[in-house]
Amino acid sequence: MLLAAGCSRQPAPANLTQTQPPASATAPAPIPAAPPVADRTVPDAEPVAAPVRRELRIPAGVGLHVRLDQTVSTRTNHAGDGFGGTLSRPVVVRGETLIPAGARVRGHLTAAAASGRLEGRPVLGLTLDSLHFSGSEIRLHTSSVERVGPRHKKRNALFIGGGAGLGAAIGAIAGGGKGAAIGALAGGGAGTAGAAATGKEQLTLGAETPLVFTTR
Repeated sequence: MLLAAGCSRQPAPANLTQTQPPASATAPAPIPAAPPVADRTVPDAEPVAAPVRRELRIPAGVGLHVRLDQTVSTRTNHAGDGFGGTLSRPVVVRGETLIPAGARVRGHLTAAAASGRLEGRPVLGLTLDSLHFSGSEIRLHTSSVERVGPRHKKRNALFIGGGAGLGAAIGAIAGGGKGAAIGALAGGGAGTAGAAATGKEQLTLGAETPLVFTTR
């Protein structure tokens, strides 16, 4: 018997391969990254520049016009004593005003001596040490200004001689030669005592006295 060829074929096995779902469908969702933290560090403050302070120098040979703030005298002061003053004119160098009028100065006496008794002349010497301006102290080196008082008057010397002569005359009238000798000693002593009180000349510079110092 002839069998149909088609009837002897077995049915094709079913495709058992199953389609796997995409990995992305089963994998857990990634955790989103945290946003970057802003840098909250406070930047360092910029340093404040210190004010530029120009060193003030007064060249040598500049005149400093000063008026005394106080009285100085050979009668009450001594060498080394301090004094104060005020600039009466501005300090101008090469057309530039370095220091205005009114700045205060300090100095000291280099000499303060009355005259000798019936000889010599009284002397005051002054020099500047510093100048105070805009809150700063400027050290100074200046010339010394000297003032010399008057000479003794002849009447001072004549007073001693006159006193001795008058005493001798009175002694001669009172007791002859011996009285004259005693009277001369007494009269001379009286004349010397009077000269001791007035025989030393003094020198005084009052407040507001103008002086000119020169820088060195």
